[in-house]
Amino acid sequence: MKLLLAGVVLGFLIALGGYVATRHDAAPADAIRAAVPASEKSPLTPTESAQLSEVIERVQREYVDTVSHPELVDDALRGVVSGLDPYSSYLDAEEYADLRVSTAGTYAGIGIEVSTADRALRVVRPFRDSPAAAAGIQSGDMISAIDGTPVGVDLDAAMARMRGPRGSTVKLAVTRVGQTLPLEFTVERAQVDVHSVAMANIDGYVYARITAFSDTTAEDFAASIARLRRDMPAKPRGFVLDLRNNPGGVLESAVEVADQMLESGVIVTADGRTPAARFTMEATPGEVLPGVPVVVLVNGSTASAAEILAGALQDHHRALLLGRRTFGKGSVQTVMPLNEGRAIKLTTSRYFTPSGRSIQGHGIDPDHAFDNVDGVPLDLDDPRVRQTLAVRDAGIHAALELLKGNKPKAAAAGMTASAASAPWK
Repeated sequence: MKLLLAGVVLGFLIALGGYVATRHDAAPADAIRAAVPASEKSPLTPTESAQLSEVIERVQREYVDTVSHPELVDDALRGVVSGLDPYSSYLDAEEYADLRVSTAGTYAGIGIEVSTADRALRVVRPFRDSPAAAAGIQSGDMISAIDGTPVGVDLDAAMARMRGPRGSTVKLAVTRVGQTLPLEFTVERAQVDVHSVAMANIDGYVYARITAFSDTTAEDFAASIARLRRDMPAKPRGFVLDLRNNPGGVLESAVEVADQMLESGVIVTADGRTPAARFTMEATPGEVLPGVPVVVLVNGSTASAAEILAGALQDHHRALLLGRRTFGKGSVQTVMPLNEGRAIKLTTSRYFTPSGRSIQGHGIDPDHAFDNVDGVPLDLDDPRVRQTLAVRDAGIHAALELLKGNKPKAAAAGMTASAASAPWK
């Protein structure tokens, strides 16, 4: 299988990491290599091969520290790919395994959502029924050490240390408001289902946050909407979709969420040199929020697949975008498996919004600019938090004000009229 990526990792992350991916079936890497004539297997001339061998030999013989041959080969491969652009890279077996885990929507770990915005690991929430919740980890806890090792500045590495085989344990030291001394927890890892969608009813308006896009995000979104239909007898007066600090994820999931919110039309197109790099994804008839006005919250860390969703809703005049210009990640990377569990992530195409816009390098401008939009992610499982969302977060408050009509007339163009008293269709 090849994995196409259109995302970056930045800002607010699920504990397993986040990025954007779209998958297409492909022949196994070994089968592809076997189909290449022997004379074409190496693009290197004898002179070029000799040059590489000479450098590796010199480094092995004379570098101040001993470096193994496999390490040198891996480093050489990284240099070949990473020099192309910021998003292409070589993945060793461990990195490739992590990449596959982060798209699956399930992983072996402790089950927490964390924020890295303040260069620390702050627990946004433990997932419901997760090992972390059972152990007593709470929203707002600051993780200071993992298995006795301080978190340090490499937060991605720290989050990776919390993952591990099911049944194994990890010791966490946390600081908690109101506690003088750090608290210590021993948490037994288990298989965790990542729920990247959270929704709350705010006086007849619905607030929904998508933190990243995994294989299960579209399913979670549909299930959350279904629960709204069950719990809200009348159609919502408005819908706030929060994509702030969403780094991307599985592209198909973002497209499926867009499909649920659109009646018809193109969602995204991509163009590249190969047939597989050129594709168009369109909405199918039927939307889950007919007649409900939508405001999408975005900021400079809204990237890639999140930008695809935001751009599709904006271009089809299905939603107003509120906040700051998005990140501007408009290229697609294909993850191509190699032997021995390795892979390369290679930029293969660029994508475009339904109107034909390329967002690469400049992002999407919101319909309504709002600077104070970087709210801290909140635990929507806490009833007290749900009841005070608009007070705690200026961005959510501004989005609700737009939906209530307290907005410039120019910003209201294209919004669908609500039908709050009508039954759900």
